[in-house]
Amino acid sequence: MMLQLSELPRMKKLASVEDAYELCRQVTATYAKTFYLGTLLMSAPKRRAIWAIYAWCRRTDELVDGPRARLTTPETLDQWERQLESIFAGHPIDDVDVALVDTLARFSLDIQPFRDMIAGQRMDLYRSRYETFEELNLYCYRVAGTVGLMTLPVMGVAQLPHRSPWQALQPQPDPASEAVALGVANQLTNILRDVGEDARRGRIYLPLDELALFDYTEADLFNGVVDDRWQALMRFQIQRARKFYAEAEKGISALSPDARLPVWAATVLYSQILDAIERNQYDVFRQRAFVSTPRKLISLPVAWLRAQVL
Repeated sequence: MMLQLSELPRMKKLASVEDAYELCRQVTATYAKTFYLGTLLMSAPKRRAIWAIYAWCRRTDELVDGPRARLTTPETLDQWERQLESIFAGHPIDDVDVALVDTLARFSLDIQPFRDMIAGQRMDLYRSRYETFEELNLYCYRVAGTVGLMTLPVMGVAQLPHRSPWQALQPQPDPASEAVALGVANQLTNILRDVGEDARRGRIYLPLDELALFDYTEADLFNGVVDDRWQALMRFQIQRARKFYAEAEKGISALSPDARLPVWAATVLYSQILDAIERNQYDVFRQRAFVSTPRKLISLPVAWLRAQVL
């Protein structure tokens, strides 16, 4: 059972700001290796803030997907949201919160994306299927697209140069919507990579109407059937994820110059998981798709070049 917020501060002395950020760094480095690699390319204040945000997101996700998830109830998430409100009021409850409180003092973060992420965890409490992509897209926004909105104030948006009359007719990047698109792209990538793992927990995130479109059944999925139907379905899903990556890439040029390289690096590296799924012949039941360290290193010059010219 989670303790009342008023009880926690009296129970222990909280970590220093430096120690709290180090805890967040360790969480990020352990659970998001590719993402962590991208943060190392940021300035120190920005990467520390990103670690603090990621650590909060990770802890939120573990309430439903972690080792103690079976103990999580709607009341647990209500308590977690009250703890969030305490953090935004400047009152940390535990050690990791100290870093996020400091981040809030340095960057203008909005509480709503954090609340929306908690709403995504509520969906996982009572849903294990999604009938349509529209339903899945809402889930992806809540659990991942929100991360783009959380981190955008940290990344910063570049000042737009003067636009000539003919350039004024061209659409301008929308950093917020494109940041959401990157989060959705990442979540769709996670879903495709983790189909087998989710199936073993009785969960199917692929839209059921799209399974039916390719004449592929829930029983097929739970049995790990990889055939022409499955491969066609996966090609369809991968194509959609790549469209979200393409949409997200349009907004990277609108970010502050010092944020473009790490975001490009994270985008290029994470999207390569889709390539790995293809190399594995779409067998996500028996092989976990991942990007090897040599492939990651080879990709960094590509990310650097895109950050300079796009």
